[in-house]
Amino acid sequence: SFVLAFNWLSNNSNNEPKEFYVGIEYALKDYNLSEIESLVDKVKNYTNLFVLGSIELSFNQTDLSTACDYITNSGLKIIVLFTSSTKYSYNIFSWITQAREKYGDMFYAVYRYDEPGGDQLSGVSDRLVNSSNSYADAAGNYTAGLKGIVDYYQNYSGRVVTADYGLYWFDYQADYNAVFAEFVGNQSRQLHIALCRGAAQAYNRDFGVIVTWKYDQTPYIESGAELYSDLTLAYNAGAKYAVVFSYPRIGPYGILTQDHFDALQRFWNYANSNWKSFGSSRGEVAYVVPKDYGFGFRGADDTIWGLFNADSLSPKIWDDTRKLESLYGSRFNIIYDDNLNYSAVNKIYSKLI
Repeated sequence: SFVLAFNWLSNNSNNEPKEFYVGIEYALKDYNLSEIESLVDKVKNYTNLFVLGSIELSFNQTDLSTACDYITNSGLKIIVLFTSSTKYSYNIFSWITQAREKYGDMFYAVYRYDEPGGDQLSGVSDRLVNSSNSYADAAGNYTAGLKGIVDYYQNYSGRVVTADYGLYWFDYQADYNAVFAEFVGNQSRQLHIALCRGAAQAYNRDFGVIVTWKYDQTPYIESGAELYSDLTLAYNAGAKYAVVFSYPRIGPYGILTQDHFDALQRFWNYANSNWKSFGSSRGEVAYVVPKDYGFGFRGADDTIWGLFNADSLSPKIWDDTRKLESLYGSRFNIIYDDNLNYSAVNKIYSKLI
């Protein structure tokens, strides 16, 4: 996989604009078709992607198709979130097949299994692995269980993505085409880029970011200035996707205000006029952690796989990554000692730690 990554980096020249997507995720449970159309009209001139993240919308085949018609006719590509539920009154796989035929490449991807790594680390009831006797056993069971889901949807959709806030390496092992690292709260953006980009490049895949809540109460989202900073950081770091999450409804456009739309438009202009900056802040240094080490990277005492307490390595790894961020910003990656071809890795990175 690292030989492929080296080829990707070598061919990633700045002689022409790179494929890049920026958009909104509409995630309201009590969805409204006119509200979706209004949001599309608001952003269609400075975005090129729209994520339908309302599970409740996906339960209604007619409304889902109506929304997709409007979005694609407005010139935006679509990603649709599906879940495992008995509430589907139609065959979603037939719908996906027909949607690909109807919309062509405007139907971009299926979003399936939201935050699988985060669920595992946070110990939610339906996480993939509930018990294990070793890190290797947890890694194997997590990857195998998730891969079965991802591969099944890929058979119909061709491309499957998710958003997550941990265990990115193992998400890519499970065959996701892209993972969107969550920019949430005051957590380090550079650390999540290092984790997600390091994994994506190792598996020769794409990565993205999704800007989610900064606060757990109104206004929920960061300011327009902060949003612009996060989007440009992601773009310069080589993220192929940059999505802004909108939930709940506290205004006519969810949590988004004119301040955020102005930031999106400003970023759109930046990306289109500074395309040589895409990927300019690439991972030059790699920090290598042990194979199967499903550490949450949310603090020195974070769990491993959500099943094991922090061990003797955890404080060192946490301290090391803090220092690397201070030294390199978004110019370092985190990778795993997982059958690495070190001769290839040494061609990618100027330094391995």
